[in-house]
Amino acid sequence: MTEAYPVDHARIERAVREILAAVGEDPDREGLLETPARVARMYAEMFSGLRQDPRVHLTKAFNEKYDEIVLVRDIAFNSVCEHHLLPFMGHAHIGYMPDGRVLGLSKLARVVEAVSHRPQVQERMTEQIADLLEHDLGAKGVAVVVEATHTCMTIRGVRKPGSVCVTSAMKGVFRENVSSRAEVMSLIYGGRRQ
Repeated sequence: MTEAYPVDHARIERAVREILAAVGEDPDREGLLETPARVARMYAEMFSGLRQDPRVHLTKAFNEKYDEIVLVRDIAFNSVCEHHLLPFMGHAHIGYMPDGRVLGLSKLARVVEAVSHRPQVQERMTEQIADLLEHDLGAKGVAVVVEATHTCMTIRGVRKPGSVCVTSAMKGVFRENVSSRAEVMSLIYGGRRQ
């Protein structure tokens, strides 16, 4: 992890104090005294992906004569919607068809972790993960499906708990070949749903 963009904790703390005062709270009340520092530490953690290059997890691949689908399902993640700065969370499913090189399976989860810890929209997150794998791994095909619950939709505004947003990004053979796409979707959802 690089510190090219260090988190300015003091600035966040000042901003949180202002928000508390703006909504009618007393930032000097006992229960809120440490809140600005807690929020600063939380934002540093939740936005740690801004200081990481997810490509570092794709540099160590192994030569392997394997040309069928590799899939990791249900990679849990938490992210933050850039529109309301509220969390969204869910699971990413990542499949790829190697072209002579395979990754350690944990690397897929590490890529999701690095990309998800940024303020963003789910659509961009899905596309970024797929692009990284397509370009840096050189896979014949990449399929990324992300399912998430957005608190900006469940606890405010329309208030529809239980709703799930599903996004997908298909690259290479999974975009071009209908049967390959159907196979990877079948592996992702199996008997669960589709």
